[in-house]
Amino acid sequence: MIEEKKTGAARTQAAVRDEFWTDERVQGFLEMLPPEGMPSDYNILLKAYRGMLPDTFERFIGYFIEAGRDINVRLSDGSTFLDHVSRHRKSVEYARLLEEAGARRSRSK
Repeated sequence: MIEEKKTGAARTQAAVRDEFWTDERVQGFLEMLPPEGMPSDYNILLKAYRGMLPDTFERFIGYFIEAGRDINVRLSDGSTFLDHVSRHRKSVEYARLLEEAGARRSRSK
């Protein structure tokens, strides 16, 4: 049976806002492997940022730092993860959490 391709809002999943994340689930992000050419710590931060609401992301950042990960990891162009997050208009809370954890913007920004 062939279904028609979904478009627009019909192709997206409904957002889940009241979901509880266990510590194990949050810490599981620390084990994600990066695609080729991307620093592991940057990939982990990116996946957590995309998948977590700010309160869960705040818990994650604590585990990230505790695991000895680099909050100021840079891409090959010298940009930091905070540079990336700061470009998004709805990321103010995430940027604040990163800055409180010691994240810095690159000097060229």
